[in-house]
Amino acid sequence: MINKKVNTVKDALQGVSNGMTMMLGGFGLCGIPENSIAELVRLGLTDLTCISNNAGVDDFGLGFLLQNHQIKKMISSYVGENDEFERQMLSGELEVELTPQGTLAEKCRAAQAGFPAFYTPAGYGTEVAEGKETREFNGKMYVLEEAFKADFSFVKAWKGDEAGNLIFKGTARNFNPCMCGAATITVAEVEELVPAGTLDPNQIHIPGIFVQRIFQGEKYEKRIEQRTVRAKS
Repeated sequence: MINKKVNTVKDALQGVSNGMTMMLGGFGLCGIPENSIAELVRLGLTDLTCISNNAGVDDFGLGFLLQNHQIKKMISSYVGENDEFERQMLSGELEVELTPQGTLAEKCRAAQAGFPAFYTPAGYGTEVAEGKETREFNGKMYVLEEAFKADFSFVKAWKGDEAGNLIFKGTARNFNPCMCGAATITVAEVEELVPAGTLDPNQIHIPGIFVQRIFQGEKYEKRIEQRTVRAKS
């Protein structure tokens, strides 16, 4: 029986080092690999390139890595909730590559599927396309985008088994599935880890072949990025 379980987050992050490129799942603060991020902070790694839809908030998620100046470059789509990110970007401390959200997802999926590149109409005629190959298909112009090349991918799922099969819950099924298998090593942290064969095969979203290491996370904090309430009348 295939067993990809590791006992702790420390075991799961064996081999990470300075200067690596890392994918991190999640959207906003939903479905982020909190335990893996906390371990990256503890290890004090530097010069990291992080691929993520967004950069967390100032005091949570990737915001912790930004506070410690551990990230050299962010490849993201939306970063408007993080003041420290904005400060570092405007001061030149942080290199930033903004990518259309659909293109970001497809660059992950292409890496997952083993495709080196793909054509997309997104960004044609803008600075997103500068220096990239363009080509016409059926009267419409497209931009050639290369798949991501990452060392580690960190994802978070609701349930998983020891063979690495994953089930995501609700909107946490965002960038996590397409980042599985899109790096040399995929580390999955789950809220509940069960023996292989326990999960209903019809309910599995990502098969274990896309995952190299899996562990059960601890103390997940269900944060809300922004909360707006109506004043009492």
